[in-house]
Amino acid sequence: MSGNAPELVKLRRFLRELQAPFVGREEEALVIALALLTGEHAVLIGEPGTAKSALVRRAAQLVQARFFKYLLTKFTEPSELFGPLDIAALKEGVYRRVTKGKLPEAELAFLDEIFNANSAVLNALLSILQERVLYDGYTEIKVPLWSMIGASNRVPEEPELEALYDRLLFRHYVRPVKEELWSDLLDAAWAIEQEGVGSVEPVMSMDDLREYNKLLFTVDLTPIKSQLIRLFMVLKERRIHLTDRRKGKTLKAIAAHALLNGRLRASEDDLMVLKYIAPRDIDDFEKIETILLEEVRTKDRVLREIKEIEANVKSIERLVEMAGEFDPRLIEYSKSLRIARNRIDNLARSIDDEEVAREAEKLIETIEKILDMISYKLNL
Repeated sequence: MSGNAPELVKLRRFLRELQAPFVGREEEALVIALALLTGEHAVLIGEPGTAKSALVRRAAQLVQARFFKYLLTKFTEPSELFGPLDIAALKEGVYRRVTKGKLPEAELAFLDEIFNANSAVLNALLSILQERVLYDGYTEIKVPLWSMIGASNRVPEEPELEALYDRLLFRHYVRPVKEELWSDLLDAAWAIEQEGVGSVEPVMSMDDLREYNKLLFTVDLTPIKSQLIRLFMVLKERRIHLTDRRKGKTLKAIAAHALLNGRLRASEDDLMVLKYIAPRDIDDFEKIETILLEEVRTKDRVLREIKEIEANVKSIERLVEMAGEFDPRLIEYSKSLRIARNRIDNLARSIDDEEVAREAEKLIETIEKILDMISYKLNL
């Protein structure tokens, strides 16, 4: 099977369709896709009104999953989530819940303000998340839950919530839409007000998702294992602690990211999923992303370096245009441009990506034109 296997078409289309109607929510869509592909759970942390529940509901529609949504408070009763007791059965001495339309029948669930769970709800959630079993009275109910996505406006500080927080493998800090996208946001919001959200056409089934989950374990992870261990050590040195559970599950996340990018072989770019696994506190989200950008040669980092070189090249271009014939500074400009050209060439070779190659080629062409201008002014 090739790195761009046709079997991955539905999966990649799912990610595109999930993020399509939302402005500036590509990362949130990615986190949900990673959770679904791995069969793990996630939490989206941020203020209300940032499309968290809408994204999860759309994900459920795209994969035709049975969906359950609920807002938790300190006073939420277990029956609200897991179903009321069957009174008729109870009269006959049978303890049973009516679970129709409740969490025990869901394949994908969204729990808003998940850290408001009281002890009665919390104990049941822990077993559901870890074992996919609801322990209820004297019975064990196996549940079909595939993934649960939680939402909260805070990181939990209470010790009793630590186990729940650790079971939410993916963590993402949802920020308001950036200023440069406000115009697009207004247009999208206005269209929804006029026309509604419309129907969602499924792109695959839960059976497809389970097959993709099996495909995770065929991804070649050997190219990144040693670097992943090094990153664990770097994070430890920066006082960022990952539990053994989270370290062990990181490989699944890396494999899932590779599949979502159409590959069956992991690359350095996939190590960036650590930004969704390693954070604990709010400050960690930005801190860990900065560490990863420093330590991992990702596409984003390479593109950023190319942009920085481009800014320097543009400055040199202006100086060359202003310089007179036989200006001795032109020799220094020429040396700087040749160094920049070699640097760009090395960056393009460091990562196999079409966009990087395209940007590098454009900048090298610009450098060649400036070098020609210098040669003309020096009469070479």
